[in-house]
Amino acid sequence: MSWLSPPAEHRAHVAPSLLAADFTALDRDIARMTIGGADLLHLDIMDGHFVPNLTFGPHIVQAVRRLTDLPLDAHLMLTRPDLYVDRFIQAGADAVTIHIECEADISDTLAEIGRLGARRGLSLNPPTPVEELRPYLRQVDLVLVMTVMPGFGGQEFDPSGLDKIRALAAAREAGGGDFLISVDGGINDRTAASCRAAGADIIVSGSWLFHHADPQEGISLLRG
Repeated sequence: MSWLSPPAEHRAHVAPSLLAADFTALDRDIARMTIGGADLLHLDIMDGHFVPNLTFGPHIVQAVRRLTDLPLDAHLMLTRPDLYVDRFIQAGADAVTIHIECEADISDTLAEIGRLGARRGLSLNPPTPVEELRPYLRQVDLVLVMTVMPGFGGQEFDPSGLDKIRALAAAREAGGGDFLISVDGGINDRTAASCRAAGADIIVSGSWLFHHADPQEGISLLRG
């Protein structure tokens, strides 16, 4: 599957978060988002340890892969993502995003993701300073800024994430890496506009987008 180029200035790629989909009609919801113009799909993988919730594993990723040609970003909210990255890539994930707060060796795990042919993503939770990512910025293709504590959808946007997006955009501009900046958590048309202005390249939206009456209009509003 092809990956993403940087978006046009003042615009962003849009990644519907399948956590908010109706899993009894997953094919329908993926088709709605695809027809609506989604650029990729965001898959939240939770282990019940790193975050207080369980979602799905490689078999669902494999099923999603059969339903769409869109790039898939598997966001691994796992205590030990290093033990599972190969399974998600084999299932069809084009990118695998791990958390700086996990218990795996970050550099080794990112290297393994790349070796297996996927894009390397790194995420941080709201309490984590953006400085903790700096040693790895030249090793990643994607940085995901969480603007809620991960685990459940429908939470309120934490505006402190905007400063992190700005800091990452400045680091990239200064030659500190070649990566896309993604943002996830409490995203709607209003918060998406703030994130784009701060420098976000990918807007992840779950509850707001899947509950929008017209996915094409919703995606357009998020994209800018």
